[in-house]
Amino acid sequence: MNLKFIVAYDGSSYLGSQKQPNKNTIEDELLKAFKTLNIDTSIVLSGRTDKEVHATGQVFNCVIPDFWTDFFKLQEILNKRLPSSIQIRHIVKVNEDFHSRFHAKKRVYRYIITTKPTTPFNDKFITFVKSVDEKLLKEAIKEFIGVYDFKYFHKTGSDKDVTIREIFETAFYKHKDIYVFKFVANSYLRSQIRLMVGFLLAINDKRLTIEDLKKQLNCEKNLFKTPIKANGLYLAKIKY
Repeated sequence: MNLKFIVAYDGSSYLGSQKQPNKNTIEDELLKAFKTLNIDTSIVLSGRTDKEVHATGQVFNCVIPDFWTDFFKLQEILNKRLPSSIQIRHIVKVNEDFHSRFHAKKRVYRYIITTKPTTPFNDKFITFVKSVDEKLLKEAIKEFIGVYDFKYFHKTGSDKDVTIREIFETAFYKHKDIYVFKFVANSYLRSQIRLMVGFLLAINDKRLTIEDLKKQLNCEKNLFKTPIKANGLYLAKIKY
C-alpha cells in the first residue's frame, strides 16, 4: 500500500533531509521510526532540503503493509517514536504509481526575517536584519518571475546539469512582526533560494540594485555569491 505523508521538521540539528552515509538526517530518523514498527520500507522525498533548512509541508511516500488501515493511529504512533523536531502532519493513501518527487508540479518555499533582535529561543528559525525597505523588496522580488538560467544563483554540487528553472510566483509581505519572502517554482537548484534572498537583502541595504539583479539573472555578471543563512528557510508546500 502506497501512502503519502506530510511532515514538518526543525532542520537546525540535521544535515539535510536526504539520507547520507554516517550522517544525521531527517530520512534517517523517519526510517528508524518505521523500523520500530517492523516496517521495512524506503522513502521517496518530494525534494531535498539542505542542512539546517526547515519544513512545514515536506512530502514523502512509501509502501507499507496493507493491514495498517488506521492512518490516524499510525500517525500517532510514529510521532511518539520520532524526535520532537519531526512531526507527521497527515497521511493519505495514494495510487501505487504516485511518486512524491516526480509528480510534484510546484514547490513553495518561504524565507522569514525580522527587524527585532533574535533570542536563544528563535535564533534557529528566523534571520535578523537591521531594517526593511518593504516597497523596494516588493518591487525587486518580482524580477525572479519567469524562466531563467540560474547558473549564477546556485552552489556547486547541484545534482542536475541543467540550471534553467521557472519561477511562477513571488511575494514579499509582512505578517505580524515578521517579513516573508515567498517563491513558487517547479524546482530549485542547491542554495538557489538562499542566494536569491541574499541578493534581495543586498538590494535592501543599497549594496546592489535591481539593475544589478537583472544582469545576474541574464548571466551578464556574477555580482553576488554568498548564500544567506539557512535558518530562515522553510519548505512550505508541495503542489501536485
